[in-house]
Amino acid sequence: MKAICQDRYGSPDVLSLRDVTKPVPGDDEVLVRVRAASVNAYDWHYMRGDPLLPARMAFGLRGPRKAVRGRDFAGVVEAVGGDIDRFAVGDEVFGEADGTFAEFVCVPDDTVGAKPGNLTFEEAATLPLAAHTAVAGLRDRGEVKPGQTVLVIGASGGVGTFAVQYAAHLGAEVTGVCSARNAEQVRAQGAAHVIDYTKEDFARGEHRYDVVLDLVGTRPIRVLRRAVAPGGTLVVGGGGKPGKLLGAAALTLAAVVTAPFVRERVRPLTGPAPSREGLARLKELAEAGVLRPVIERTYPLESAPDAIRYMENEHARGKLVVTI
Repeated sequence: MKAICQDRYGSPDVLSLRDVTKPVPGDDEVLVRVRAASVNAYDWHYMRGDPLLPARMAFGLRGPRKAVRGRDFAGVVEAVGGDIDRFAVGDEVFGEADGTFAEFVCVPDDTVGAKPGNLTFEEAATLPLAAHTAVAGLRDRGEVKPGQTVLVIGASGGVGTFAVQYAAHLGAEVTGVCSARNAEQVRAQGAAHVIDYTKEDFARGEHRYDVVLDLVGTRPIRVLRRAVAPGGTLVVGGGGKPGKLLGAAALTLAAVVTAPFVRERVRPLTGPAPSREGLARLKELAEAGVLRPVIERTYPLESAPDAIRYMENEHARGKLVVTI
């Protein structure tokens, strides 16, 4: 089968389309013929082994332990393991697993779910990592309630687009931080207000918010706290600046250390683990029209390195999708 692989860390130039062995599902696995896979910041972090310390410890010290890139997928069940009884060959599914920039991927039973019936494969592939992160950040960590004010920093990106939609669904008054070129898109997702970060610093404004969700990770905790109302909640979950020793892990550590000593609730948002329950929730929200995928560009499998390059160099609007 064809797959996008790498042997060493580096730029998108280390990625190449190769012929690799088609995987065989274990007893508790599902073999999926991938129809679409979305691009996430996770992919370029894995590709570059960045940030240095946490990424190399997680992905491999000298090079990536898993050669095939990609994390989200949507496709059709090709085969099932002996212990699988909830899927059959031909079922349309989506989920989250490593190695999805490929024609086939084997995924554990707990990380695959039935595809939302109202979405295409391309749309469904945008959900697992990004939408799950948005829901976890607002519902589980932010505990957003109707009538609250919510600030989403990085509102036009892959996670941010879903975060704006979900916060509005929860009954919050949403303000999105993005560039002027993305302002109308962010409003269309449900934001009542938009801050153009090129002209206005949200941390220096007069407004304070009940919940602040930071999906960018380039501002320190002390600055982010300025935007939080007394007794409010700051959720930090951005990727941080590339090339740093700790990256987002530094912000996560700062949140943990700071939390006991400030009046605001400061909570880190680590990537939620994929689960059967999480995918079922995303399916329900998508079919109810709450989560509406925004896709800026699609790429064929062989152009997946270009998709990651675009994500690194540009502020993608919504999601980028690789079709197989």
